[in-house]
Amino acid sequence: MTLLSSDQFPSCHVFKSCLPFLFVALLFQFQTGFSALITSLKNHPGHPQHRRPMFQTNQSTCALFVGTWVRDDSYPLYQYSNCPIIDAEFNCQLYGRPDSDYLKYRWQPLNCVLPRFDGLVFLSKMRGKNVMFVGDSLGRNQWESLICMISASTPKMQTQIIRGDPFSTFRFLEYGLSISFYRAPYLVDIDVVQGTRILKLEGIDENGNAWRMADVLVFNTGHWWTHKGSLQGWDLIASGGKYYKDMDRLVAMEKGLRTWSNWVDTYVDRTRTRVFFQSISPTHYDPSEWGTGATATVTKNCYGETAPMTGTTYPGTYPDQMRVVDEVIREMHVPTYLLDITMLSELRKDGHPSIYSGDLSPTQRANPDRTADCSHWCLPGLPDTWNQLFYTVLFY
Repeated sequence: MTLLSSDQFPSCHVFKSCLPFLFVALLFQFQTGFSALITSLKNHPGHPQHRRPMFQTNQSTCALFVGTWVRDDSYPLYQYSNCPIIDAEFNCQLYGRPDSDYLKYRWQPLNCVLPRFDGLVFLSKMRGKNVMFVGDSLGRNQWESLICMISASTPKMQTQIIRGDPFSTFRFLEYGLSISFYRAPYLVDIDVVQGTRILKLEGIDENGNAWRMADVLVFNTGHWWTHKGSLQGWDLIASGGKYYKDMDRLVAMEKGLRTWSNWVDTYVDRTRTRVFFQSISPTHYDPSEWGTGATATVTKNCYGETAPMTGTTYPGTYPDQMRVVDEVIREMHVPTYLLDITMLSELRKDGHPSIYSGDLSPTQRANPDRTADCSHWCLPGLPDTWNQLFYTVLFY
């Protein structure tokens, strides 16, 4: 890394008991799949501990994040035409995506059945509360999804939305519930000094002041730590009283996450606020990770993918960032629940906007090899499952 001196910078529901024979059958199924999964993880090169958060369970002992995608024609939970909050970049059906099978899949954990999301239950249990998503555009993806899911249960309820940067909020007025999004792609602060953007790895007070009154906090970060060139969100990094043009990105992310974890441990009142961290959302830009032979050579990214992968594991690489996330969360004092959506999302190569994004021009859509968005997710789509899991952990 390059160092600068200071003067150089400018049915059977989830958690109810079932009949004994059903329990035995499920247990056998889970043990068989779980053993195979453990074997696969042990043999995964270079990442011996990255996947352990997958086996985190809530009080039900259900391994929520280990399972498969199954077809369910009762999905999606809402229609894009009935949810005007969806941003153009996520609104795949509105912008011409021709297939719809990707909307018809439900996440099935190996040893339980998730409760179906009920917006009225969410509203009644969260009456008078403030739920806040904090992070990057993947957090906004999930924020919009949750609003759509709740709104589908209460289509005539009076609501209010205030859009801003970095803070936006959506209110269900009858229930006094606010669901907010605070944009902070690195979680830590960025200061602008004489036109120079400085990423402060030990600074978080400016952002953190906006989070203190939330009853539920859902954090995410990841993608922006890897961006370079025109996509890079900073000009200099500040750490330890010094300024850097660049440094190892995993090292920088860990420093930033430890600043965030210290803020949570210092300022979050565990008696009134619940804290969640959304694990790394995967991308699908390398078809060699999921395809072989002709399939891998025909496409250069997620464009044209219309179905999820089968099975419980993804053959491609697992994000190095998850090791950092795992280590930091393990050392926190305030209970922070890891919503480990990484593996189940890796299986959904079909869920991205690809060229069906309102952010792309017709010329850009004509060149999917260069412009396909294989990072964000369509709405309706995968983030609805993230919120179904969030709902399950929150209430069951």
